Amino acid sequence: MPTASTPASPSTSFRGRVASLIERDGFDRTILALIIVNAVILGLETSPDIMASHGTLLGALDQAILVVFVLELAARMFAYRGAFFRDPWSLFDLAVVAIALVPATGQFAVLRALRVLRVLRVLTIVPSMRRVVGGLLAAIPGLASIGMVLALVFYVFAVITTNLFGQDFPEWFGTLGRSLYTLFQVMTLESWSMGIVRPVMEVYPYAWAFFVPFILVATFTMLNLFIGVIVSAMQSFTSEEKVETIGAVEAAREHIEADLHAEVRALREEIRALRGMLREGRGDRP
Repeated sequence: MPTASTPASPSTSFRGRVASLIERDGFDRTILALIIVNAVILGLETSPDIMASHGTLLGALDQAILVVFVLELAARMFAYRGAFFRDPWSLFDLAVVAIALVPATGQFAVLRALRVLRVLRVLTIVPSMRRVVGGLLAAIPGLASIGMVLALVFYVFAVITTNLFGQDFPEWFGTLGRSLYTLFQVMTLESWSMGIVRPVMEVYPYAWAFFVPFILVATFTMLNLFIGVIVSAMQSFTSEEKVETIGAVEAAREHIEADLHAEVRALREEIRALRGMLREGRGDRP
């Protein structure tokens, strides 16, 4: 950073102007608008009729927006240098745009469908979305623990259903894998009663005593635990973000106050020196 005694070099001054341009609200709004337009274009490209009549125009617009994204990332890397690669959101933007630069021909043709990932750049532009994603990422450890408990519950119930119902209902419970899939369907409450449980109850009248507790444990209890962990993590993430913001504001205030005190002391010293000079000047008069 240039100081008051050292003039800024042309490269540093230019880098500062680029950083100032990037940090403007209008710049973010422009990139957000381009992301939305690009999302609409990618959706229109799925229609054969639209591509037959306007495919050339849509392709040109898509490439033009991609060029803007590349220039934006290049400007951010130039302005922030190493800090760009320490920011996870910047790395996410870089990866999403880099996927679009891979030639979508031959064995890489499948990557053409991944161009829609550019729409996810909205997450890096909108602060509220960044907070939601940050809260979800913070909830991953807790969700992993609940997921392991749920997997254990599924395994126990799948072994039981395979032993109890596998012989009479091999399509649903004939193997451990089929039992796991069937129990997952029951957990989602998709056609669980008329489609699975009632046919089983025609052979095993007391099968409800098995499926009802499973639904209560796997669907309601575990789902609420998932929701509780996510809500708690998002609240903690938001609180930490507020604390960091307040800390940054307090640090800035203290820095400003320290600078003001230093300037006031310097002014007092100058005034004291001027008074001394005036007194000496009066004492030298005849």
